[in-house]
Amino acid sequence: MPIRKIDQDHTRFREIVRGRIKRDLEKYVTSGEMVGRQGDQFVSIPIPQIRLPKFRFGENPQGGIGQGEGDPGETVDTKSEEGGQAGDNEGQHIIEVDVSFEELARILSEELELPDIEPKGAKNLTASGGRFSSISRVGPASLRHFKRTFREALKREITTGTYDPENPRVVPVSDDVRYRAIAQRDMPVASAAIIYMMDVSGSMGREQKEVVRNEAFWIDTWLRHQYKNLEVNYIVHDAAAHLVDQKTFFSLRESGGTKISSAYELCARLIQERYPTSEWNIYPFHFSDGDNWSSRDTERCVGLLRNAILPAVNQFCYGQVKSAYGSGQFKKDLDRAFDANDGVVTTDILNREGILPSIKEFLGKGR
Repeated sequence: MPIRKIDQDHTRFREIVRGRIKRDLEKYVTSGEMVGRQGDQFVSIPIPQIRLPKFRFGENPQGGIGQGEGDPGETVDTKSEEGGQAGDNEGQHIIEVDVSFEELARILSEELELPDIEPKGAKNLTASGGRFSSISRVGPASLRHFKRTFREALKREITTGTYDPENPRVVPVSDDVRYRAIAQRDMPVASAAIIYMMDVSGSMGREQKEVVRNEAFWIDTWLRHQYKNLEVNYIVHDAAAHLVDQKTFFSLRESGGTKISSAYELCARLIQERYPTSEWNIYPFHFSDGDNWSSRDTERCVGLLRNAILPAVNQFCYGQVKSAYGSGQFKKDLDRAFDANDGVVTTDILNREGILPSIKEFLGKGR
């Protein structure tokens, strides 16, 4: 079947859009333009209007390279003699293009060189098998099973006494026709749970929360690409921790002091109650400015990580968002307590430009 020109144009357009997203990926990550435009399967991405290059017959009124008035070696004056004035030309328009989360994940993977995750455990979900190993009485003509159809027709004729060995002509009727079919069976499908924890104490401001929101969007996008079944949980904490919904997680106003162990205790309890380690791949992410109310509570956090959380999760990720009021001490304490083989990954997120390096550090281990 020949490829239609419209299909070729559409494919070329998608390739151009993909290239534009890859080129401006850091801009999209840092600005958070995609976060508010997401649906169930697609996200709307604002990009400058795309004009496809084309040849036009005629002379070039602007001249070519090296042509025009002036002597060799003369400096080109790029400054306009006139000031900025209102013009009558159209401006650059913005269009929105729907891109699937699957495509975004592939772009992120290529740009950050992220390895595929090898999931641990599995959860049995009913799904269609990949082979036509079953027989059905209904189906399309393209899946008609000739041998099984002939066998059914032969059995019917022998049973009814209409089969003539002298004239072995077998004519199937509609009840004899059989079709190849895919067998329905339970297939192991890896499942994952994300547990986001965020410090909402007085030292975490709006800018810090925007950084966390943007990074969480891209982490979600990548993990949904890796796992068919993904659940996301949100925990906020100051001196106490609470399980909240997504909207509350990103909009709760800052207040109070900081007791990080309250979030880790709730995280450990959530894992124990909802996510058996034999069936779930678990990813806790904690974002804070590094302040904790005491060194004793930090010791409590290290103990909870070592004894309750790390044995149950794929890896634990801590992102320290720079704040004018945060000390940044907690990351130093975690780095002293754990090494690279313990499954604890920590990053410094100094500003929005630090989001992509942080994601690479978190997801680049392939755990």
